[in-house]
Amino acid sequence: MDVPFLITLLFLGLGGGFLSGLLGLGGAIFMIPLLLYVPPLLGVGQLDMKQVAAVSMVQVLSASLSGVIVHNKNRFVSKSLLLYMGIANAAGNLAGSIFSKQTKSDFLLAIFASMAVIAAVAMFIPKREQGEDISPDELVYKKPLAVGVSLLIGSFGGMVGAPGAFIYIPAMIYLLNIPTRIVIGSTLGIVLLGAITGTIGKMATGQIIWPYAIALVIGTIPGAQIGGKISKKTNTKYLRFFIAIIIAITGLRMWYQVLTGH
Repeated sequence: MDVPFLITLLFLGLGGGFLSGLLGLGGAIFMIPLLLYVPPLLGVGQLDMKQVAAVSMVQVLSASLSGVIVHNKNRFVSKSLLLYMGIANAAGNLAGSIFSKQTKSDFLLAIFASMAVIAAVAMFIPKREQGEDISPDELVYKKPLAVGVSLLIGSFGGMVGAPGAFIYIPAMIYLLNIPTRIVIGSTLGIVLLGAITGTIGKMATGQIIWPYAIALVIGTIPGAQIGGKISKKTNTKYLRFFIAIIIAITGLRMWYQVLTGH
């Protein structure tokens, strides 16, 4: 077993976990490119896309679980949001994955990419939020709208094979008027529900290379804890800025894939 390769994965997991805990994203949108390009760049090894998809699913599971624990401890996780939006997301993903057989993948990806670009632009718009010190248990939002939004995002996510966490954050901030800190903590919980079923599917089909996945997890768990603690102390304006940058890069990368096929 290649020790330099495993050490590289451990540090990638640390970085991915940190960003996940800090920004409330599951981690796949930055872990997948890191896993694909950093090891060969360093000359320590290489994973193909199928292997990356499998081990990154385990990484997202560990990052979202570790992150949601620290955000819950900080009282930034809404159980109500997890219940309504989590179940709707799961239903949407199931429907989308079934319906995707009847639709053109490039068309779906273009729609999803457009949503990402619009979401990124929206994140730069100043937003007056509900009180920063509001408790998740006191959170007031339109539940039918939350369910509808989650169904829509989940359906597109299921069609194109992307979880859509980066769409959830601006949608919850701007459409549902939920404070940024609660959005970050609660989105990790929504992502966790999807990561559990995704990991089970990868395990059942024998796609996970466990030494690689474990190396990622060892780095990810403390990384997400550190990111979650720093997130609590970071001004929400800066958190929204960093989230917007990542969403914009993701949307542009999707458009590049639509236009070039790569």
